[in-house]
Amino acid sequence: MSGRERILGRVRRALADVPPDDPPYETAVARDYLRAHGERTVELLAENLTDYRATVHRCAAPEVPGLVTRLLAEHGSREVLVPPGLPAQWTAATDAVRVADRAVHTPHRLDRVDSVVTGCAVAIAETGTLVLDGSPDQGRRRISLVPDHHICVVRVPDQVVSSVPQALERLDPTRPLTWISGPSATSDIELDRVEGVHGPRLLEVILLG
Repeated sequence: MSGRERILGRVRRALADVPPDDPPYETAVARDYLRAHGERTVELLAENLTDYRATVHRCAAPEVPGLVTRLLAEHGSREVLVPPGLPAQWTAATDAVRVADRAVHTPHRLDRVDSVVTGCAVAIAETGTLVLDGSPDQGRRRISLVPDHHICVVRVPDQVVSSVPQALERLDPTRPLTWISGPSATSDIELDRVEGVHGPRLLEVILLG
């Protein structure tokens, strides 16, 4: 008897006493849980992003170029990676060399880029999470994972939702989704926190609106 046959046999024995007309799991389990908690959406997003050690900035549309320029200068960025659909005015004032996102770029080339500026698809207030879906203003997934410094612009309140269920309604599951909750961080068995292992060590979020 193969492993597959043994597993299926156990499943059949476990279901032997289930009546044929028993309702399916999808209808038998109640789905009446709360979809959101509270109304302080943008404020809660800022609080949770800060709690995850991201740096949060707020500004109006005309202030974005100056703010991006200042953040890049403070980081000492000589090159900044820009997705093809990123609004050109966001990086127009910086002295850093703008590097276009190209498929031919290797991870080693991306690692030499100091910063990346992207938009986002949706931001989740309750979890302090930014979701990128590979749209033109966000670029390919790896450009938000390799450079050490990520500046992400969130349009508020349009791109902010309260909860994960509300975010899933807006997202296309067939797209390459990247979920970001603060800078890259991990802890070893002694709970020593190390940042930058799986992505940027510095995440700066601009709440635009």
